Amino acid sequence: MAKEWHELTKMTQGKPVTVERVRLVDSDIAIEGNFTLPPLANLSGEDQVFVMAFVRCHGSIKDMEEMFGISYPTVKNRINRVAKQLEFVEIVAISAQEEAIS
Repeated sequence: MAKEWHELTKMTQGKPVTVERVRLVDSDIAIEGNFTLPPLANLSGEDQVFVMAFVRCHGSIKDMEEMFGISYPTVKNRINRVAKQLEFVEIVAISAQEEAIS
């Protein structure tokens, strides 16, 4: 039986994790290697729920206040705390001309 991500994050207590084996659910196919988890999976289960709620609320802090019964500053502080835990990738826009060349 598959376990939830929050069980993994509880066991690892926020320490870095690599996954060495992945099995497709509907088959006996397994892939072995050294895979890192996506940044969101490294958050605590509670923070993952918060991020999912934030996305479902389309980033509306007012909706988050209502959903969780907390104040605006509490929502902002939580967002800032979660953001500090995530590594952001710098995105460089590629012009259509540069894209056509490559």
